[in-house]
Amino acid sequence: MGKLEFYLLVLLISHYYTASNAATNSTAMSYVSSSCRKTRYPALCVRCLSRYAGSIQGNDQQLAKAAITVSLSNAKSTAAYVSKLADSSRLKPSVYQAVKDCINNMNNCVPSLNQSVQELGKMAQFRGQNFEWHMSNVETWVSSALTNQNTCASGFSDGSIDGPVKDAVIKRMNYLAQLISNALALINRFALRHKAGTHMP
Repeated sequence: MGKLEFYLLVLLISHYYTASNAATNSTAMSYVSSSCRKTRYPALCVRCLSRYAGSIQGNDQQLAKAAITVSLSNAKSTAAYVSKLADSSRLKPSVYQAVKDCINNMNNCVPSLNQSVQELGKMAQFRGQNFEWHMSNVETWVSSALTNQNTCASGFSDGSIDGPVKDAVIKRMNYLAQLISNALALINRFALRHKAGTHMP
């Protein structure tokens, strides 16, 4: 084979793999987009999960796990932010108490999401009633995480609490609530599709 033929062959192979990867990425993104339409906040869902599309590859379990992973990461950073607020000496007593209560809520929220990620990672090995029991655990933990987050936000609803701390915490909690809500929707979708036998292996 001459040099010209060799270079043409390399270009042909390169073009083939580029086109193939583009088609694969397009399919993966289409799956994420269509799945996110079932959530309450589809635009946020797509934005957060698009970077995982390549590893999800149309797999319902991996999609749900990625959604919880995103929620867990945000919950950890939010918990750290709230904990840092408690170190401020400029907080009014009412605000300080709301922050302390929120820290307790977030200390429950993070482990619940972490347990969910771990459990979902093992779901492929479960079948029948065993699957349903473990799936119920995941749904319960994620719901608990959402409740704890909501309880934290509710702690700042007192009329005596106002100002930048309240605004910052509420903003972060609302965002986290949307992430967890989306994750719960995708978890429920995975459970239903698995039961119906329509999920991707």
